[in-house]
Amino acid sequence: MFTDWKNHTALVKKAFGKLGQKHPKMLQAYGALSKAAAEGDVLDAKTRELIALAVAVTTRCESCISVHAQEAVNAGASEEEVAAALATAIALNAGAAYTYSLRALEAFEEQK
Repeated sequence: MFTDWKNHTALVKKAFGKLGQKHPKMLQAYGALSKAAAEGDVLDAKTRELIALAVAVTTRCESCISVHAQEAVNAGASEEEVAAALATAIALNAGAAYTYSLRALEAFEEQK
């Protein structure tokens, strides 16, 4: 087991709340981003959480992984849906590594 995710999520939310108390405008602005992303109900909560979880993986944010995994459970995501979202994140990261490798090769070649 990598970490105690339930405990990690609780600690993240507690720390986030503490920072929010010291900087309430920042917390309000952050909350407004989530509300704006959900506006219009184009994507349901489960789909948004699956996307958020995949993005959390690609950005390597453990706290985001923890919170959005919990929210995906709360939104009714199945293990199969989570695995499919994560497979998409893996494929994207491989693609990004491939295209940035082309840049690195070009940079190397131009240095000759």
